[in-house]
Amino acid sequence: MSEKDNHVQDLMNVTMEKARAMVDVDSVIGSPITTPDGTTIIPITRVSYGFGAGGSDLPSKSQSPNGMFAGGSGIGVTVSPIAFLVIANGNVRVLQIEPYFSSLDRVIATAPDVVDRVTGFIENLKKEKAEKDRKAEEKPAESEE
Repeated sequence: MSEKDNHVQDLMNVTMEKARAMVDVDSVIGSPITTPDGTTIIPITRVSYGFGAGGSDLPSKSQSPNGMFAGGSGIGVTVSPIAFLVIANGNVRVLQIEPYFSSLDRVIATAPDVVDRVTGFIENLKKEKAEKDRKAEEKPAESEE
């Protein structure tokens, strides 16, 4: 690797180290917050970033034959809240802040409600069947008398 490549690589490494320091996993899935009533709220954010780096050797009569290196790098980071996970009484809900961007977002957001409804429907069917079975067992006992 040439000395020129090292200069640009050094710029990129320093910039990425600074970006890592700014954005970590706690930036995406926040620390849980527990309210006095026992509800737990977990913030969820979207992290977007852009990165650029470059450089060039500049010819110079007074410097070594390699010339002088000039370069720069930069990064822009945006952290935007998009939702909250709310855990209360054994139920988990997603409270969306931003509008849905695709049908997949909508499916993911409504999945807990669908699961709750299907579970409730199945439980009701089981209760109805148990009630019918109990009544069916009582009828033969009455007819034997």
